[in-house]
Amino acid sequence: MSRTSAHPRSGQPPPNTRYEDDIAAWADEQAALLRAGRLDEIDIANIAEEIEDVGRSERRELDHRMALLIAHLLKWQFQPERRGASWQLTIRNQRRGLHRHLQQTPSLRPRLADPDWLQAVWDDGVASAAGETGLAGFPEQCPWRIDEVLREDWLP
Repeated sequence: MSRTSAHPRSGQPPPNTRYEDDIAAWADEQAALLRAGRLDEIDIANIAEEIEDVGRSERRELDHRMALLIAHLLKWQFQPERRGASWQLTIRNQRRGLHRHLQQTPSLRPRLADPDWLQAVWDDGVASAAGETGLAGFPEQCPWRIDEVLREDWLP
């Protein structure tokens, strides 16, 4: 392995940290190798896996935010006596977060039209609402349109 290019921060060649030993140091080294054009030295398999992890992380964030929004919309609908500013704030924040996330990652938008995805996040939202409220008997499927769920001024 050639070590002719210096590390951009230290001036020294990257020390070749193993992925398994220190992922942060490994990531810095891989970035330095890529920037230096030293492609024959990069850890292709682990870089590919990390790139795939980025996509999974973006999808998980969308899923989590939507399930949390659904849980609060269910609590809003089924516990009107407990409605308050805290729930409204959570609903508003999740909607804003979802809109921002979809703007930053537009490739995720088609998930909103996927009935299997909607059922999965619905199930997660129902489980969360049931766990927090002790209530049962929530609908098996989402009774709301996705545009309603995401609309800033809509509440069930």
